[in-house]
Amino acid sequence: MKEYQTITEISGPLVFAEVDEPIGYDEIVEIETPQGETKRGQVLESSEGLVAIQVFEGTTGIDRNASVKFLGETLKMPVTEDLLGRVLDGSGQPIDGGPEIVPDERRDIVGAAINPYSREYPEEFIQTGVSAIDGMNTLVRGQKLPIFSASGLPHNNLALQVARQATVPEEEGDDEESEFAVVFGAMGITQEEANEFMEDFERTGALERSVVFTNLADDPAVERTVTPRLALTTAEYLAFDKDYHVLVILTDMTNYCEALREIGAAREEVPGRRGYPGYMYTDLAQLYERAGRIEGREGSVTQIPILTMPGDDDTHPIPDLTGYITEGQIYIDRDLNSQGIRPPINPLPSLSRLMDDGIGEGLTREDHADVSDQMYAAYAEGEDLRDLVNIVGREALSERDNKYLDFAERFEAEFVNQGFDSNRSIDETLDIGWELLSTLPKSELNRIDEELIEEYYQEDAETVEAEA
Repeated sequence: MKEYQTITEISGPLVFAEVDEPIGYDEIVEIETPQGETKRGQVLESSEGLVAIQVFEGTTGIDRNASVKFLGETLKMPVTEDLLGRVLDGSGQPIDGGPEIVPDERRDIVGAAINPYSREYPEEFIQTGVSAIDGMNTLVRGQKLPIFSASGLPHNNLALQVARQATVPEEEGDDEESEFAVVFGAMGITQEEANEFMEDFERTGALERSVVFTNLADDPAVERTVTPRLALTTAEYLAFDKDYHVLVILTDMTNYCEALREIGAAREEVPGRRGYPGYMYTDLAQLYERAGRIEGREGSVTQIPILTMPGDDDTHPIPDLTGYITEGQIYIDRDLNSQGIRPPINPLPSLSRLMDDGIGEGLTREDHADVSDQMYAAYAEGEDLRDLVNIVGREALSERDNKYLDFAERFEAEFVNQGFDSNRSIDETLDIGWELLSTLPKSELNRIDEELIEEYYQEDAETVEAEA
């Protein structure tokens, strides 16, 4: 290791130093200030004679008299099964007052890409207990399914609900239940939000099976770019070495991308769309593509990244690029939220591209796919009729149309709306679906197999509706 006192420039979170030997990209750096404080950083750019270093703790207190020491290795995460139940800061240091982490090993946070040949196709159901997800946009082990939200909407409550309730249902023939763990990575959140997260984790006991990383809004932006990689490295260890099914929740990816933009501006890079770096697509893909299953391994890594769309605009670069990389999206709807629907998930623009492979006979229930398709079609028709009602009034509609309007109202009030503390099994979700579909005439159920209609259709519901 060589030590230099050759800092030439300090710009935002970056420090530039002259060197007389080749320095590796992503190499870890220790910077000692004249006041005796030691700060860690990472080589962001290395060229002949000059390196750019991003400092995790911020550049406050660093001047040209500070010394720079290159450690000759990249940033590594100490991993062990004992991380479950622990709370760490955004750089992986314990902040819960517990003992020091004694790792089984230290792993590079960049991770290794899963060989496409070794990838196992995701087709196993994860039950979140949220009907709008389980019933309409099912999450599958190894999938990456983001939540598209906006400022002021309760996406954090939904994240906590999923973290608290998510389970891997026991498959037929299994003698024992699979181990399930949650890795929660929070980036750029306020102290108030961090306190709410921790209170909920501790109150519900979810912390016992979770590893929590918290990067606060007043922490350096550079640390924000490290937090999700630390979380994913931990998840990969638990999944592929310890056979856990791991659900990784990352919030808020918008704060992560803003950090990329801030660092890019400090490096004076040529900006891409709306000032974000041109390589943001590649950077996001490096995170999202770490979800998956590997042949011959019991565990899996499933991701739910959460992002807030600036200006509620889903064409903004962050949701736009995320949608290209991931396998669907869950939309949090502002209108449903204003009506008091909790969680305010809008199934119409939402999508889970792997849902068809994770539901059906032997996976959930044989009627799952048909019920989902029929409810989607009925709710879409009810939504269209609401626009017509605004023009001609409800009295001008036919009896059939009024049934679809009633269905849409009940669908939101009884199926989507369940509160943030309600945990529904997939059977309960589908039973509610049948109760709602039974308010429509049998002749309207054109997406459901006749045998399933005979088995599940509730005649009494139609009779009561007709009498009313």
